[in-house]
Amino acid sequence: MNESRTMTYDVTDFTDEVLERSFQTPVLVDFWAEWCGPCKMLSPVLERLASENGKRWTLAKLDTEQFPDIAAQYGVRGIPNVKLFVDGKVQAEFTGALPEHAVRKWLEKVLPSEYRKITGQAEALLVSGNTEAAQELLERVVQSEPSNIQARVLLAKTYVLTDPDRATQLVEGIEEDSSFFLTAEGLRTFAALMKKVQNPEALPESPVRTKYLEAIAAVDRQDFDAALQKFIEVLREDRYYDDDGSRKACIAIFKYLGESHETTLNYRRDFSSALY
Repeated sequence: MNESRTMTYDVTDFTDEVLERSFQTPVLVDFWAEWCGPCKMLSPVLERLASENGKRWTLAKLDTEQFPDIAAQYGVRGIPNVKLFVDGKVQAEFTGALPEHAVRKWLEKVLPSEYRKITGQAEALLVSGNTEAAQELLERVVQSEPSNIQARVLLAKTYVLTDPDRATQLVEGIEEDSSFFLTAEGLRTFAALMKKVQNPEALPESPVRTKYLEAIAAVDRQDFDAALQKFIEVLREDRYYDDDGSRKACIAIFKYLGESHETTLNYRRDFSSALY
């Protein structure tokens, strides 16, 4: 493929110019036709935004009259239809001739970070247990792109057991409208637990207090199996101790480890049983 191509081009080879190219740079595909009036309204908006974007994304124009099979393959039932391809897949789309301000807002929401590959590498390092290397990569991303919520959440994971204040700062402002909200909430719960280790006398008196502190200590040493066992025992004995602390702690551990982690899978049933 000719890399000297401009940021807007007509599609002649969909596999090469859209799917393959999207592994390097996000590709915005404008599905249009000559007879379509709204397409002619949207087209200059997209072209103008493409000319402003630098190298963050490219605009590919696909005539549905010339490529009906591709339009059908990707479920295009009305035009103009705009799809954002990232790493060979459709990440987001809209149909209709939106005004420029609406298209700008949509792009701000759906465009992936230019640091997505580095963030992906860091996430893989975290999964493999190489926290130090992941932290180094993520610090660079967050410094360059403070609005990168995914990187902030991943970086908070690297700090939550050693520097809970830093972890809390990183997830500040991540609210329910974010796809990372539940993970951020889990990290905030973790950070609060770590502070309770330092101030155990602040916990309410109860027969389960010692067991609850043992569970928190297990989190502190990253023995999540032991922590979950203790928290679930507390749930069964005193469901709402420390403002429902054990339930929140279990959910935080599950989110921290990931839903497919062996420990999460092993304790999900016991957790649900303790609740109900």
